[in-house]
Amino acid sequence: MDNIKLEDGDEESLPISELNPLPPSFKGRLNLADYSFSPTAKAKSEPSRQSPRLSSIISSPSKRKATHLTPSPSPTKRSKSRSPAGYAPPSTYAHLPELRDVLQENLICVFIGLNPGIETARSGHAYAHPSNLFWKLLHSSGCTPRRCSPTEDGDLPRLFSLGNTNIVARPTRNSSELSKGEMDSSVAVLEEKIRMCKPEAVCIVGKSIWESIWRVKRGRKIKKEEFRYGWQDERDNMGAANGEGEPGDAWQGAKVFVACSTSGLAANLKPAEKEEIWKELGSWVEQRRNERANAQAEQVVERENDQAVG
Repeated sequence: MDNIKLEDGDEESLPISELNPLPPSFKGRLNLADYSFSPTAKAKSEPSRQSPRLSSIISSPSKRKATHLTPSPSPTKRSKSRSPAGYAPPSTYAHLPELRDVLQENLICVFIGLNPGIETARSGHAYAHPSNLFWKLLHSSGCTPRRCSPTEDGDLPRLFSLGNTNIVARPTRNSSELSKGEMDSSVAVLEEKIRMCKPEAVCIVGKSIWESIWRVKRGRKIKKEEFRYGWQDERDNMGAANGEGEPGDAWQGAKVFVACSTSGLAANLKPAEKEEIWKELGSWVEQRRNERANAQAEQVVERENDQAVG
Protein backbone atom coordinates (compact mmCIF):
# COMPACT_ATOMS: atom_id res chain seq x y z
CA MET A 1 0.00 0.00 0.00
CA ASP A 2 1.28 3.48 -0.87
CA ASN A 3 1.87 5.96 1.94
CA ILE A 4 -0.93 8.47 2.59
CA LYS A 5 0.13 12.06 2.07
CA LEU A 6 -0.69 14.53 4.84
CA GLU A 7 -1.88 18.06 4.21
CA ASP A 8 1.39 19.47 5.46
CA GLY A 9 3.47 17.15 3.33
CA ASP A 10 4.38 14.51 5.89
CA GLU A 11 3.80 10.85 5.12
CA GLU A 12 1.60 8.60 7.23
CA SER A 13 1.90 4.87 7.80
CA LEU A 14 -0.77 2.21 7.67
CA PRO A 15 -3.69 2.06 10.17
CA ILE A 16 -3.06 0.94 13.72
CA SER A 17 -5.05 -2.25 13.22
CA GLU A 18 -2.38 -3.50 10.80
CA LEU A 19 0.52 -2.79 13.07
CA ASN A 20 2.20 -4.25 16.08
CA PRO A 21 2.54 -1.19 18.39
CA LEU A 22 6.05 -0.62 19.60
CA PRO A 23 6.80 0.52 23.14
CA PRO A 24 7.71 4.17 23.70
CA SER A 25 11.41 4.85 23.33
CA PHE A 26 11.53 7.39 26.17
CA LYS A 27 11.78 4.58 28.76
CA GLY A 28 10.90 6.94 31.57
CA ARG A 29 14.21 8.81 31.37
CA LEU A 30 13.67 12.45 32.29
CA ASN A 31 15.95 14.31 34.64
CA LEU A 32 14.62 17.82 35.06
CA ALA A 33 17.19 18.57 37.75
CA ASP A 34 19.98 18.59 35.14
CA TYR A 35 19.40 21.79 33.22
CA SER A 36 22.94 22.31 31.91
CA PHE A 37 23.38 19.07 30.02
CA SER A 38 25.03 18.90 26.64
CA PRO A 39 22.40 18.10 24.00
CA THR A 40 24.78 15.71 22.29
CA ALA A 41 24.10 12.12 23.28
CA LYS A 42 26.58 9.26 23.26
CA ALA A 43 26.14 6.70 20.55
CA LYS A 44 25.05 3.25 21.55
CA SER A 45 27.92 0.86 21.92
CA GLU A 46 26.10 -2.23 20.77
CA PRO A 47 26.08 -2.85 17.00
CA SER A 48 22.85 -2.96 15.10
CA ARG A 49 21.18 -6.35 15.21
CA GLN A 50 18.79 -7.18 12.49
CA SER A 51 16.95 -10.48 12.29
CA PRO A 52 18.19 -12.48 9.26
CA ARG A 53 15.64 -13.22 6.64
CA LEU A 54 14.48 -16.80 6.50
CA SER A 55 15.90 -18.68 3.54
CA SER A 56 13.47 -20.59 1.37
CA ILE A 57 13.48 -24.37 1.78
CA ILE A 58 14.25 -26.21 -1.44
CA SER A 59 13.01 -29.78 -1.60
CA SER A 60 15.27 -32.49 -2.95
CA PRO A 61 14.45 -33.71 -6.47
CA SER A 62 11.79 -36.37 -6.62
CA LYS A 63 12.84 -39.89 -7.64
CA ARG A 64 9.40 -40.72 -8.99
CA LYS A 65 8.81 -41.25 -12.66
CA ALA A 66 7.63 -38.29 -14.67
CA THR A 67 4.25 -39.96 -15.29
CA HIS A 68 3.52 -39.96 -11.54
CA LEU A 69 4.44 -36.33 -10.90
CA THR A 70 1.57 -34.17 -9.74
CA PRO A 71 1.16 -30.71 -11.27
CA SER A 72 2.42 -27.74 -9.29
CA PRO A 73 -0.30 -25.96 -7.35
CA SER A 74 -1.50 -22.66 -8.73
CA PRO A 75 0.14 -19.65 -7.12
CA THR A 76 -1.79 -18.10 -4.27
CA LYS A 77 -2.26 -14.40 -3.65
CA ARG A 78 0.36 -12.78 -1.50
CA SER A 79 -0.82 -12.01 1.97
CA LYS A 80 -1.00 -8.34 2.92
CA SER A 81 2.03 -7.10 4.83
CA ARG A 82 1.42 -6.06 8.42
CA SER A 83 4.14 -3.42 8.26
CA PRO A 84 3.51 -0.04 6.65
CA ALA A 85 5.22 0.76 3.37
CA GLY A 86 8.67 2.12 4.12
CA TYR A 87 8.56 1.18 7.81
CA ALA A 88 11.99 0.73 9.40
CA PRO A 89 12.32 -1.24 12.66
CA PRO A 90 14.38 0.24 15.52
CA SER A 91 17.30 -2.04 14.64
CA THR A 92 17.79 -0.18 11.32
CA TYR A 93 19.20 2.92 13.02
CA ALA A 94 20.25 1.38 16.33
CA HIS A 95 23.78 2.65 15.70
CA LEU A 96 22.56 6.26 15.93
CA PRO A 97 22.02 7.96 19.31
CA GLU A 98 18.66 9.28 20.45
CA LEU A 99 18.38 13.06 20.79
CA ARG A 100 18.24 14.30 24.37
CA ASP A 101 15.32 16.43 25.47
CA VAL A 102 15.87 20.13 26.18
CA LEU A 103 13.46 20.60 29.06
CA GLN A 104 13.26 22.65 32.23
CA GLU A 105 10.50 23.56 34.65
CA ASN A 106 8.19 26.51 34.00
CA LEU A 107 9.15 27.25 30.39
CA ILE A 108 7.02 29.49 28.20
CA CYS A 109 6.71 26.92 25.41
CA VAL A 110 7.99 23.42 24.62
CA PHE A 111 8.19 22.39 20.95
CA ILE A 112 7.16 18.79 20.20
CA GLY A 113 8.62 17.34 17.02
CA LEU A 114 8.00 13.98 15.38
CA ASN A 115 11.41 12.32 15.85
CA PRO A 116 15.07 13.05 15.03
CA GLY A 117 16.20 12.74 11.45
CA ILE A 118 19.50 11.16 10.46
CA GLU A 119 21.39 14.47 10.35
CA THR A 120 19.93 15.51 13.70
CA ALA A 121 20.89 12.21 15.34
CA ARG A 122 24.42 12.36 13.97
CA SER A 123 24.99 15.96 15.07
CA GLY A 124 23.15 15.64 18.40
CA HIS A 125 21.27 18.91 17.78
CA ALA A 126 17.58 19.44 17.02
CA TYR A 127 16.35 20.21 13.49
CA ALA A 128 19.91 20.08 12.16
CA HIS A 129 19.17 19.31 8.49
CA PRO A 130 19.86 22.39 6.31
CA SER A 131 16.48 22.08 4.58
CA ASN A 132 14.53 22.19 7.86
CA LEU A 133 12.85 25.56 8.47
CA PHE A 134 12.48 25.26 12.24
CA TRP A 135 15.17 27.76 13.28
CA LYS A 136 14.17 30.19 10.51
CA LEU A 137 10.48 30.14 11.52
CA LEU A 138 11.38 30.33 15.20
CA HIS A 139 13.04 33.68 14.52
CA SER A 140 10.71 35.14 11.87
CA SER A 141 7.67 34.35 14.02
CA GLY A 142 9.07 36.18 17.05
CA CYS A 143 9.64 33.12 19.23
CA THR A 144 13.32 34.12 19.37
CA PRO A 145 14.68 37.66 18.89
CA ARG A 146 17.42 36.38 16.59
CA ARG A 147 18.03 33.36 14.40
CA CYS A 148 19.70 30.57 16.33
CA SER A 149 21.72 27.65 15.02
CA PRO A 150 20.97 24.01 15.81
CA THR A 151 24.05 23.94 18.08
CA GLU A 152 22.28 26.38 20.41
CA ASP A 153 19.35 24.05 21.11
CA GLY A 154 20.65 23.29 24.59
CA ASP A 155 20.61 27.01 25.44
CA LEU A 156 16.94 27.57 24.58
CA PRO A 157 15.70 27.36 28.21
CA ARG A 158 18.30 29.79 29.54
CA LEU A 159 18.11 32.29 26.69
CA PHE A 160 14.45 32.29 25.69
CA SER A 161 12.49 30.08 28.16
CA LEU A 162 11.84 27.57 25.38
CA GLY A 163 12.31 23.79 25.25
CA ASN A 164 12.27 20.89 22.83
CA THR A 165 11.26 17.23 22.76
CA ASN A 166 9.80 14.65 20.34
CA ILE A 167 6.87 12.28 20.39
CA VAL A 168 9.20 9.43 19.28
CA ALA A 169 12.82 9.42 20.44
CA ARG A 170 14.43 7.03 17.95
CA PRO A 171 15.82 8.48 14.70
CA THR A 172 14.62 7.57 11.20
CA ARG A 173 15.28 8.90 7.72
CA ASN A 174 11.71 10.12 7.26
CA SER A 175 8.24 9.91 8.80
CA SER A 176 7.16 6.88 6.75
CA GLU A 177 9.69 4.75 8.67
CA LEU A 178 7.59 5.19 11.84
CA SER A 179 4.23 3.54 12.51
CA LYS A 180 1.03 5.02 13.87
CA GLY A 181 1.07 2.45 16.65
CA GLU A 182 4.56 3.52 17.69
CA MET A 183 3.53 7.16 17.79
CA ASP A 184 0.29 6.49 19.69
CA SER A 185 2.03 4.37 22.31
CA SER A 186 4.42 7.27 23.01
CA VAL A 187 1.70 9.81 23.81
CA ALA A 188 1.42 8.78 27.47
CA VAL A 189 5.16 9.31 27.99
CA LEU A 190 4.92 12.67 26.24
CA GLU A 191 2.07 13.72 28.55
CA GLU A 192 4.18 12.76 31.58
CA LYS A 193 7.10 14.87 30.35
CA ILE A 194 4.83 17.91 30.05
CA ARG A 195 3.26 17.19 33.46
CA MET A 196 6.70 17.14 35.08
CA CYS A 197 8.12 20.37 33.61
CA LYS A 198 4.79 22.29 33.44
CA PRO A 199 5.36 24.76 30.59
CA GLU A 200 2.76 27.41 29.85
CA ALA A 201 2.21 26.00 26.35
CA VAL A 202 3.34 23.32 23.93
CA CYS A 203 3.73 23.69 20.17
CA ILE A 204 2.96 20.60 18.08
CA VAL A 205 5.34 20.80 15.10
CA GLY A 206 3.36 18.92 12.47
CA LYS A 207 -0.16 17.69 11.73
CA SER A 208 0.61 13.96 12.06
CA ILE A 209 1.80 14.48 15.66
CA TRP A 210 -1.46 16.15 16.64
CA GLU A 211 -3.46 13.43 14.88
CA SER A 212 -1.70 10.83 17.02
CA ILE A 213 -2.34 12.77 20.25
CA TRP A 214 -5.98 13.23 19.24
CA ARG A 215 -6.44 9.49 18.59
CA VAL A 216 -5.17 8.67 22.07
CA LYS A 217 -7.10 11.44 23.84
CA ARG A 218 -10.39 10.94 21.99
CA GLY A 219 -10.15 7.27 21.10
CA ARG A 220 -10.84 7.93 17.44
CA LYS A 221 -9.41 9.50 14.30
CA ILE A 222 -9.71 13.25 13.95
CA LYS A 223 -12.21 14.36 11.30
CA LYS A 224 -11.12 16.66 8.51
CA GLU A 225 -13.42 19.44 9.70
CA GLU A 226 -12.11 19.09 13.27
CA PHE A 227 -8.48 19.76 12.42
CA ARG A 228 -7.14 23.31 12.56
CA TYR A 229 -3.79 24.98 13.02
CA GLY A 230 -3.35 27.37 15.91
CA TRP A 231 -4.58 27.29 19.50
CA GLN A 232 -6.74 24.33 20.52
CA ASP A 233 -9.56 23.98 23.03
CA GLU A 234 -8.73 24.03 26.73
CA ARG A 235 -9.92 20.43 27.09
CA ASP A 236 -7.00 19.42 24.85
CA ASN A 237 -4.38 20.83 27.24
CA MET A 238 -1.44 18.46 27.69
CA GLY A 239 -0.11 17.10 30.96
CA ALA A 240 -3.13 18.12 33.05
CA ALA A 241 -3.15 16.65 36.58
CA ASN A 242 -6.29 16.19 38.68
CA GLY A 243 -4.48 16.46 42.01
CA GLU A 244 -5.08 12.87 43.14
CA GLY A 245 -1.42 12.50 44.10
CA GLU A 246 0.47 14.83 46.40
CA PRO A 247 -1.27 18.00 47.66
CA GLY A 248 -0.93 20.82 45.16
CA ASP A 249 -0.46 18.45 42.18
CA ALA A 250 -3.60 19.70 40.44
CA TRP A 251 -2.67 21.47 37.20
CA GLN A 252 -4.81 22.53 34.27
CA GLY A 253 -2.10 21.51 31.78
CA ALA A 254 -0.21 23.31 29.03
CA LYS A 255 -2.26 25.02 26.35
CA VAL A 256 -1.75 23.52 22.89
CA PHE A 257 -0.74 25.27 19.67
CA VAL A 258 -0.62 23.19 16.48
CA ALA A 259 1.86 24.44 13.88
CA CYS A 260 2.76 23.10 10.46
CA SER A 261 5.73 20.83 9.97
CA THR A 262 9.07 22.54 9.35
CA SER A 263 10.51 19.61 7.42
CA GLY A 264 11.87 20.33 3.97
CA LEU A 265 9.72 17.45 2.72
CA ALA A 266 6.52 19.20 3.83
CA ALA A 267 5.85 21.25 0.71
CA ASN A 268 2.05 21.40 0.69
CA LEU A 269 1.89 24.83 2.32
CA LYS A 270 3.49 27.90 0.78
CA PRO A 271 6.23 29.73 2.76
CA ALA A 272 3.88 32.66 3.40
CA GLU A 273 1.23 30.30 4.80
CA LYS A 274 3.75 28.69 7.14
CA GLU A 275 4.89 32.14 8.30
CA GLU A 276 1.30 33.14 9.08
CA ILE A 277 0.69 30.02 11.19
CA TRP A 278 3.90 30.45 13.18
CA LYS A 279 3.51 34.20 13.73
CA GLU A 280 0.38 33.64 15.79
CA LEU A 281 2.45 31.58 18.22
CA GLY A 282 5.45 33.91 18.03
CA SER A 283 3.42 36.97 19.00
CA TRP A 284 2.17 35.19 22.11
CA VAL A 285 5.62 33.87 23.08
CA GLU A 286 7.18 37.32 22.67
CA GLN A 287 4.44 38.90 24.79
CA ARG A 288 4.85 36.34 27.58
CA ARG A 289 8.63 36.75 27.58
CA ASN A 290 8.28 40.53 27.92
CA GLU A 291 5.73 40.12 30.71
CA ARG A 292 8.04 37.77 32.58
CA ALA A 293 10.97 40.18 32.17
CA ASN A 294 8.90 43.08 33.50
CA ALA A 295 7.70 41.01 36.47
CA GLN A 296 11.29 40.05 37.32
CA ALA A 297 12.37 43.69 37.09
CA GLU A 298 9.59 44.71 39.46
CA GLN A 299 10.67 42.03 41.92
CA VAL A 300 14.24 43.34 41.85
CA VAL A 301 13.02 46.88 42.57
CA GLU A 302 10.84 45.65 45.45
CA ARG A 303 13.76 43.76 47.02
CA GLU A 304 16.00 46.80 46.71
CA ASN A 305 13.35 49.01 48.34
CA ASP A 306 12.88 46.51 51.16
CA GLN A 307 16.63 46.43 51.79
CA ALA A 308 16.78 50.24 51.80
CA VAL A 309 13.93 50.49 54.32
CA GLY A 310 15.42 47.79 56.51
